[in-house]
Amino acid sequence: MAMTTDARGSPAERSRQRRERILDAAAHVFSRAGYRDAAVDDIAREAATSKGGVYFHFPTKESIFRELIRSTAERLVAKVEREVARETDPVLQADAAIWTVLRTFAGHRSMARLLLVDALGAGRPFRAELLRLHERFAELIAGYLDRAVAEGVIAPLDANVAGSAWFGAIHEVVLRWLVADRPPPLERAYPTLRLLLLRSVGVPEERLAELPNR
Repeated sequence: MAMTTDARGSPAERSRQRRERILDAAAHVFSRAGYRDAAVDDIAREAATSKGGVYFHFPTKESIFRELIRSTAERLVAKVEREVARETDPVLQADAAIWTVLRTFAGHRSMARLLLVDALGAGRPFRAELLRLHERFAELIAGYLDRAVAEGVIAPLDANVAGSAWFGAIHEVVLRWLVADRPPPLERAYPTLRLLLLRSVGVPEERLAELPNR
């Protein structure tokens, strides 16, 4: 009888798991020490692997951080898309996107700080990654606004500009929360923020009155 190999025990799967473990360890180390003071030795220790094991997957500390930014952004985008998919109304979809971003950052403050504060000061390559993150979310929002225009919920507008403005507003609210010494819960900003953003694209007041409480 031919022998089969469980995919979970294959070399490729074990390598993938080690890579994910290194990224998880890096997230903890960077969150504690910041990018500049974090050491690859610390990441290896946290991941229960050798320094050579880290370098096998990531040639530099910079490459670890860049991948961490990318993968964290992808997970956040996926989470927003899952929550938005629960809604069919474009206004409620936009509202769900605002709520999900705020709630996710509120529950992961150290990671949000790493992504939005530390990465900004870590050098030009990371600023490029952040710009791609901003563009990804702005495009996501623009898609919901385009649908709202198509369904006649709001008047025609440049959804790309509006999406960038929306993400800029959300980013500013989160950034101020991150740098405050004793910030109030981030979720407190949600009711005001969503009204400002939805009104800014012309959502009628009667539709705003129908928004769910969260």
